[in-house]
Amino acid sequence: MNPKPTTVQYNNWRQANVPPLDLCAPPPVSVIIPYYQTYSATLPKTLAALECQTYPRDMFEVIIVDDGSDPPLAPPLSTTLNIRVIHQERRGFGAARARNAGAQASTRDILLFLDSDMLVEKDWIAAHAQWHSAFSDAITIASRAFVAVNDIDAETIMQRPGSLKELFSGRALDISWVEETLHKTDNLLTKSDDIFIVVVASNFGIRKRFYELVGGFDESFTRWGLEDDEFGYRAYTRGGLLIPVRKAFGWHQGRWNDDREHKGRSALIQSGKAAHMIAHPLYRPVRPGRTYAVPEYVVTFETAHCPVDSLISAVERILADRARDLVVRIQTRAIHDCDDLERLRNEFALEPRVRLTSAPCALDEFPTSPFHISIPAAVFAKNMALRLRFQLGDAVAAVAILPDGGRMSIARTWALHRARRAGKPVSDFGETREISAKALNIKPVETEIDSRPPGNIARARDRLRAVQSTNEAWLFAQRAAGAAWKIAAGKQEQRKTIER
Repeated sequence: MNPKPTTVQYNNWRQANVPPLDLCAPPPVSVIIPYYQTYSATLPKTLAALECQTYPRDMFEVIIVDDGSDPPLAPPLSTTLNIRVIHQERRGFGAARARNAGAQASTRDILLFLDSDMLVEKDWIAAHAQWHSAFSDAITIASRAFVAVNDIDAETIMQRPGSLKELFSGRALDISWVEETLHKTDNLLTKSDDIFIVVVASNFGIRKRFYELVGGFDESFTRWGLEDDEFGYRAYTRGGLLIPVRKAFGWHQGRWNDDREHKGRSALIQSGKAAHMIAHPLYRPVRPGRTYAVPEYVVTFETAHCPVDSLISAVERILADRARDLVVRIQTRAIHDCDDLERLRNEFALEPRVRLTSAPCALDEFPTSPFHISIPAAVFAKNMALRLRFQLGDAVAAVAILPDGGRMSIARTWALHRARRAGKPVSDFGETREISAKALNIKPVETEIDSRPPGNIARARDRLRAVQSTNEAWLFAQRAAGAAWKIAAGKQEQRKTIER
């Protein structure tokens, strides 16, 4: 079976028609396990659990990536698994690099990630692989429980007659917060934008090609924690379908509170890094004046037939928006006047939130910003980004038809990616809405220009009071004349545009 892009609405994985795995050839799988020497006691038990898999032995391999252990990990001898051991230099906590190295070394279509202190049930590989045999952009997620198993050896795990659940019966368990999240979100069927948090690197699956499209794990995370949150965010924003797989349940060797203080401190140190990369309130507090590497909103101005003064004014209005977490793209393809282009470059050359670009698609420039907005340059509305976001609600896209027939739109990025891969309209992936221009309080930019003089006069009065010499007076007069000419020229150009 050739896997296809997701075509379900929102994250409704129950809409998917997935045939039983026994009706098709099992796809080849690589199990990737990051390892460091502190897990020397747990790894043999993890491998023992993999020995018991019901999946055809010749259809999966195990790749262990040793993150600079001293001495280096040697390939296990007492195993029937197809195991390869890869070594990498120790440069801090290297789980992200190890997973990427394992993925790169993989010769199989499906990647299953498992930590070296995890134990999995006999149908673990089959439960993950069933979904990836049907979809090219699925992320399969499994929950886990924490249990102390120091008194159980690898041979006991391998020779058990029943399930791991039966073997651990009567022991104290700590259920992962993932299970609570699955319960709150009706198994990820809600329309919430934060469901990506369930992507935990210790037990999840993804097709190799989609893993590469997402970009793998960010290797700048060199401490414990948050690297899987960031990967999950990118995978979800890229339109991945998050699927809870109950049969792939895993058991973490050790209790939840083991070394929790150190891990919490490490995650706190990396929280600032995560805030730059994950454009969601859970990771990014609202702080006026802050800008981030991945903006929440990408606002693209369509510049056809728009006077440069109006364009500059419109961009300034967006930059003053209460939704400061945004970047503005000015499409330069329709600007043919070299002087106008130079003016724009001079105006915004040092403004980090403005990009002059001829690239036709904002999705390629900002693939993981959660909201994309497109507006004509000749209109504005106070707090436009926030107004559009409010009107969007939980829909995948919303469009406002302007009085002159123009269009203003906002869309969720995950839906745009999914629609592009499937070659279908974004409306196939969720609700779309039409917004009235009145609800946004949209005005022509020239209205805003007309309302400027009182503020300009006040500023000019303050500057005039500061004049202390003949040269300063002459400079003030020149600037005042230039400002007046700029306003007059802008209005004249707007009239010509309207007449055309």
